Amino acid sequence: MTACYSWSCVSNCGACCRLDPAQRPEALEALSAEQKQLYLEMVGSDGWCIHFNTGSRRCRIYASRPDFCRVDQLAELFDVEPTEQSDFAIACCRDQIRVEYGGRSQERKRFERAIRTNH
Repeated sequence: MTACYSWSCVSNCGACCRLDPAQRPEALEALSAEQKQLYLEMVGSDGWCIHFNTGSRRCRIYASRPDFCRVDQLAELFDVEPTEQSDFAIACCRDQIRVEYGGRSQERKRFERAIRTNH
């Protein structure tokens, strides 16, 4: 249970920038037709977002990224109650970090520290 934690993004992670549609069918289902088209246009041949710099692990369009790339929009996209938004975002990040980097990765450890100290 994550109720005592508060979601926080960790820099230089980018696990959420892996947009491979085969790995993210639930994301595609939650999007409008227009959002889905943009999402698919953003997927590079390697499955990573074309705006994600895999070397520096930074988004090149962070300030102007689409709504579906913003964690504060997840609750609305997935019809999650606002009071559950932080727990939902934490679960999403944990899953994506585990898939991309592993459950015992440095990214996962940094994320767990961040959510514990951000409440």
